[in-house]
Amino acid sequence: MDCERVRQLNHAALRADGRYVLYWAQMNRRVSSNHALEFAVNMANRLGLPVLVYEGVTCSYPRASDRFHTFLLEGGPGTASRLRALGIGYLFHLRRRRSDPNNAFYRVAAEAAAVVTDDYPTFVARDYNRTVPAKLAIPYYAVDSSCIVPMAHFTKQEYAAYTIRPKIRKVLEDYLKPVKTPPVKHRFRSEPPRELHTDVNPSNIAALVASCDIDHSVPPSTEYRGGSEEAERRLRYFLDHNLRRYAKLNREPSANATSRLSPYLHFGHISSLEVALAVRKYAAEHKLIADEFLEELIVRRELAFNFARFAPALDSIDALPDWARETLAKHASDLREPVYTSEQFAQAATHDALWNATQTELLTRGVIHGYYRMYWGKKIVEWSPTPRKALATMIYLHDRYALDGRDPNTYANILWCLGLHDRPWPERAIFGTTRSMTLEGMKRKTDVAAYIREVTPGRLS
Repeated sequence: MDCERVRQLNHAALRADGRYVLYWAQMNRRVSSNHALEFAVNMANRLGLPVLVYEGVTCSYPRASDRFHTFLLEGGPGTASRLRALGIGYLFHLRRRRSDPNNAFYRVAAEAAAVVTDDYPTFVARDYNRTVPAKLAIPYYAVDSSCIVPMAHFTKQEYAAYTIRPKIRKVLEDYLKPVKTPPVKHRFRSEPPRELHTDVNPSNIAALVASCDIDHSVPPSTEYRGGSEEAERRLRYFLDHNLRRYAKLNREPSANATSRLSPYLHFGHISSLEVALAVRKYAAEHKLIADEFLEELIVRRELAFNFARFAPALDSIDALPDWARETLAKHASDLREPVYTSEQFAQAATHDALWNATQTELLTRGVIHGYYRMYWGKKIVEWSPTPRKALATMIYLHDRYALDGRDPNTYANILWCLGLHDRPWPERAIFGTTRSMTLEGMKRKTDVAAYIREVTPGRLS
């Protein structure tokens, strides 16, 4: 495997009497197209050992709720079945109450020869990868299976899409190749520890979620179900029905022409590499041009990962370029009317029917269409007392409700509303020279009424 994908985060030696190589699936919770699983299998084959995959869901991660728990658990049965077919062990641990022991991973790692996990620049994986390796007496490898061009290929933070695009295009063909996990030479024949393993099946997911000490006021998505099978079904639908329409209609939310894969990319139920290869193949076979979709999937997405990897802070105005910070500070005292609280935003209780519809989509489905999410964010900037408060509100709403939240794209897209990865525009109140967006502009460019009817039937005004 390309050494750019793999980092050993401690200096420990292999455990000579280890029973298996342990893959801790933190963010890329899938079997196919997974560089980390490939790395773990290759290592295990060399060592003459089986592979055990550990996947955990705890009640204590920030904003844990029925929505996120349900989506994660829905992926478990398919993962178990696919791993079993390959001869790989699987342990799914559900920590239900904060009073329950929080050491399941360490107990499983105690019998491993080495640990392999996901290299990921945000959320709990970033924190675990900083703190866990030093606590282990075995090697701890972090493998980048989130990006097509490895994050480590870039040695600094890129300024914008136009600076990273040529660098990606220069090497893309070297990395745009299928990942083929080799056959395991030693099947995992033991049973996972019964006191640690939670059997997850479609019939018990609701009961398992209800038993957890989490926020039960945020229900599961009305639109999205978790798991690699569901992600692959959506990909097939996109190829058959929407790829040919994407370039023309991806910014028309009522056309429903996008892939709707962002939750699955975030939770790792499908890889961007698998999507890109499928799109390129389908486009070639059907004589379609897929450049615009691949620009979003590869260039824009990997720009966000580059930002998350190198930025000193992901949730701060300090992450913005100098010009954006300066112009926002210059206009910090501009009159804002109206001004809403975070809870008013959360309840979709503004004067703007389109904005309320975007927030309702977030509340019910757990996503916002990408183009309207820009409008959603720009209006939070306009209707908040300060840019810092606006940023905090956007992060809070994504952390609590968005299935694609807490992702590099989340932070990049939110901070884009304040000038990240953008350029100065003509100066105006509140925004200064950062870009603004208006309801009138949305009405000219999109079918606002159709979107509102779809998302909030009976609330059009």
